[in-house]
Amino acid sequence: MDKKIKGVQVTRLKIFKDNKGSILHMIKKNSKVFKSFGEIYFSTINPGIIKGWNLHKKMTINLVCIKGKVKIVLYDDRKNSKTFKRINEFELSRKKYFLLTIPPKIWCGFKNLHKGETILANCASIQHSAGEMEKRSNEDKLIPYKW
Repeated sequence: MDKKIKGVQVTRLKIFKDNKGSILHMIKKNSKVFKSFGEIYFSTINPGIIKGWNLHKKMTINLVCIKGKVKIVLYDDRKNSKTFKRINEFELSRKKYFLLTIPPKIWCGFKNLHKGETILANCASIQHSAGEMEKRSNEDKLIPYKW
């Protein structure tokens, strides 16, 4: 992968396991990527399904995969960015457990790579509102990526 898109951050996380189950850390208030708390929600993705493209105008999203395996693709469409037109790909799973922080104004899409349902957790910096997000189809010509 090329260099990361400006503002995108990867934070290694810990999973604590014992014979009773696991604790999966996600984000702490004192983490360098924590901006503010808006809401936490879970997004499920069925096998082989692609969700995207989505762009949050103001929201920073913090993603972890708590079940399954997902490919996350990012596209920088910010004309004044040093990484304008750059694409990044990430695979998240319990085996590759890390926090992916995505700043506002970055296009984002997901594809489930698991044979079952995949679950992503998002700790968003603001609450979702109707006009805050833009959507495009998976085949939109603006984003030069083939799923």
